[in-house]
Amino acid sequence: MRYLLLQDESGLQFVAMPESHMYQLIALLKRLDKEIGKLTIPDRPKLPDVLAECSDLEILDTAHRITEGLDYVSQLEQRFAALKESEYPLISLLTEIRALQAQLEYLNEE
Repeated sequence: MRYLLLQDESGLQFVAMPESHMYQLIALLKRLDKEIGKLTIPDRPKLPDVLAECSDLEILDTAHRITEGLDYVSQLEQRFAALKESEYPLISLLTEIRALQAQLEYLNEE
């Protein structure tokens, strides 16, 4: 398992991902960050800053918790699926999110 440290306006977030899929999550977040500025809707979703990736994590502060990768990607999918974008081809971003989501669902079933 690998852990991704993210920071958004609400604070730090820790996401646990299988090592085999961590690169995909980081690449997805970078792609979304690059493309979000092209959306024409006024209320663009805010994406977290990717701060670090590590193999071991021990959280000492009880105010923080670890989010499973599938849960995090599912939340991303819901946020982007709810957007009312008419100009930018949002379906391409949703396709990438859903592809990773499907892979993680398959891993959970195994």
